[in-house]
Amino acid sequence: MAAYASERHRTALGRAALSRPVATALADGILATGDTVFDYGCGKGGDLERLAALGFTVGGWDPAHRPQGVRTRSDVVNLGYVVNVIERLPERSQALRDAWELASKVLIVSARMAWDARGLTGRPFGDGMITGTGTFQKFYDHAELIDWVETTLGNRAHAASPGILYVFRSEAEAQQFVASRVYTFRPRTSVDPVRQYEDVREALEPVLDFMRTHARGPKPSELSVAELERVRNAVGSAGAAERLIRRVTDEDYWRDLASRRRRELLIYIAMSRFGYRPRFSDLDPTLANDIRTFLGNYSAGCREGDALLAQCGDQASVYFAARRSEVGKQTPTALYLHRDAVDELPALLQVLDGCARVLTGGAREANLVKFHVSEPKVSYLHYPGFATDAHPVLAEALIVDLRDRTVAWRNYRSSGNPPVIHRKEEFVTARHPRRELYARLTRAETRAGLYAAPERIGTLRGWEATLDSAGLAVRGHRLVRVPSGVTE
Repeated sequence: MAAYASERHRTALGRAALSRPVATALADGILATGDTVFDYGCGKGGDLERLAALGFTVGGWDPAHRPQGVRTRSDVVNLGYVVNVIERLPERSQALRDAWELASKVLIVSARMAWDARGLTGRPFGDGMITGTGTFQKFYDHAELIDWVETTLGNRAHAASPGILYVFRSEAEAQQFVASRVYTFRPRTSVDPVRQYEDVREALEPVLDFMRTHARGPKPSELSVAELERVRNAVGSAGAAERLIRRVTDEDYWRDLASRRRRELLIYIAMSRFGYRPRFSDLDPTLANDIRTFLGNYSAGCREGDALLAQCGDQASVYFAARRSEVGKQTPTALYLHRDAVDELPALLQVLDGCARVLTGGAREANLVKFHVSEPKVSYLHYPGFATDAHPVLAEALIVDLRDRTVAWRNYRSSGNPPVIHRKEEFVTARHPRRELYARLTRAETRAGLYAAPERIGTLRGWEATLDSAGLAVRGHRLVRVPSGVTE
């Protein structure tokens, strides 16, 4: 191997905002109020400053920029884009183990992905490359990163996003994280204005919030000491609080919520087998109580969840589930829908989506999901203008191959002719507030003959040419005629 003088310190970035791994952990609730946080390889300390401003107790160490930092055991340790810049695998693995030793609750590991290397020039060095700026970079495939972390630490790594992993000390907390990935839409319920309830509404709010989440009343141990004390002072017990809430709300609402929660739990159990199946004793007590309530027992739930997972491996079952879906846009090769509509899919497709998100952590900016009907793939598509543009264009796509457990990413932002979508109402649920607005535009475009050649209008240039030739333009979500001689 050729000699190389390490230039790791040159990879440290000055940041105007939280780094992606730390921002992701905040959004996921991994960083909770009161946690201590240590940044292992903190660079110039941008994350430390911003986390301290948010009220966290922070510490950090970096061999170049903060060598005097004391490496302190903390609740959460962040190893952010450090493993990419260490040239030799033994040292890289030791850095991972050292960071893990400091984490009392969870380690956040992030690394640059193989697709980040596109367009970079450099020369091979070890298992990475020396870039044009003279710095070493090891770019990972997503599955490769997971395998390396798990092999090095001997612990399960959970994907938060491509290139961002969480390693938990507690199996119960790990399973709570996995279960949170299948939590679906919760409709609001109206409360009859009964005097008895109105007098204690504030005290019972934690009970109502818990019931909305879990579709059952809380056990005393599932409320904080302060919450339980207020409930007891108001109505005597948590059970009495649940009975009062059910008396002043719609019974059908709770039946629907119970059905929804049961399906969430089955999907979670199926997903847990996709990686590995935890023991019932490893589960958080609240999650375990949900399973007992809605599935009877863990063994029965596992059998039912495994049957769902087995169907995911049968492409014919996936095909028929997609074709039976009452939500989403059907094409010859796929089913597309908005991410907010996933909870209205057949359970089999929800499991398929869940497995793809367990593998990758999901694509946080993606707002459309594509289920491929002829191969075991799920794609997550980001259309930045979906809410505002009548015909939004594709910015990026994350493609998950469940057979090979590989992840690919495609960037369309620099494309001069990106894909464009039509008939937006078909992607959303019936409850979507703008569905009729989208549908009116589709009816107008259909009457104008703009969909007569679908093979032409699937990309931006073809769609714009179709509008131009018809003398039409789309303004907002209205189709208008362009006066002769005027160009848009």
